[in-house]
Amino acid sequence: MGEFAHSPFAHSLHFADFTHSKCYLRPMIQVGQYNKLPVQRFTSVGAYLEDGKDGLLLPKRFVPRELKVGETVEVFIYHDSEDRLIATTQRPIAILGEIALLRCVAVTPQGAFMDWGLMKDLFVPRSKQLMGMRVGADYLVQIYMDEQTGRVAASEKFEQQLSNEDLTVVEKEVVQLTIFRQTNIGFVVIINHKHLGILHHNEVYRDVEIGDQMEGYVKTIREDKKIDVVIGKPGYKRVEDEAGKILRLLEEHNGYLPYHDKSSPEEIYGFFAMSKKAFKMTTGKLYKEKKIEFTKTGIKQVEE
Repeated sequence: MGEFAHSPFAHSLHFADFTHSKCYLRPMIQVGQYNKLPVQRFTSVGAYLEDGKDGLLLPKRFVPRELKVGETVEVFIYHDSEDRLIATTQRPIAILGEIALLRCVAVTPQGAFMDWGLMKDLFVPRSKQLMGMRVGADYLVQIYMDEQTGRVAASEKFEQQLSNEDLTVVEKEVVQLTIFRQTNIGFVVIINHKHLGILHHNEVYRDVEIGDQMEGYVKTIREDKKIDVVIGKPGYKRVEDEAGKILRLLEEHNGYLPYHDKSSPEEIYGFFAMSKKAFKMTTGKLYKEKKIEFTKTGIKQVEE
């Protein structure tokens, strides 16, 4: 398994059958992640999925209708309140290795519990908190595997895990962005749960808050490996998306919209959810394609 076997985010179980001197690999179980497992059998309490042993329980309330023995189902695997491995078709807010904004629902002397969308809340040890947690507040945490217990947990102390030393992204690549903190030049963002970048103030045309997640792309990678990012999609892909939106909005408003190149960036973003630069690029493209006309007070759809 190489270096991954020693990663703090790695935790999987696999089983082998040496019958007749041959090794038959059975399904690998990845705790804290999604798994696709075949159904072994049904009982009154639910479906048991193939795990190389006696089966992994998928409780009855989560068993999809029409599921049959031998069919494969995608499940998330974690430990239940009795510390048993269990499967669910519920989807947590974040999985192993990911960073997400979660709400604290309980605090104990040992740590805090976060709502992550499953029946059992996610534990944050006190040693993994920055300044303590309080019920009802939201905190940016990373999901990790506790090596001592073998259970999935969460930590606020994840910044040291983020590095731009070995980049896994390139310029113009579409990435997942998480707002990390604000600075005087913009927002520090987490890229694909792995790297750090900057979203400059002049590239922000919507309200953003710490923990917000959105699609963006890598605008520039500098020589020192610092990364500038932008919300949305790059180049003409983005223009094509925005063009469809403008045409749809024109149709919904009887072929006319009171927005033009003199409208403020705030007005344009408030209505179209796009920057003024993107608006001008897109309307210019639509004008050249003879799909819209410019008037003194706005834009008008050209009837075909």
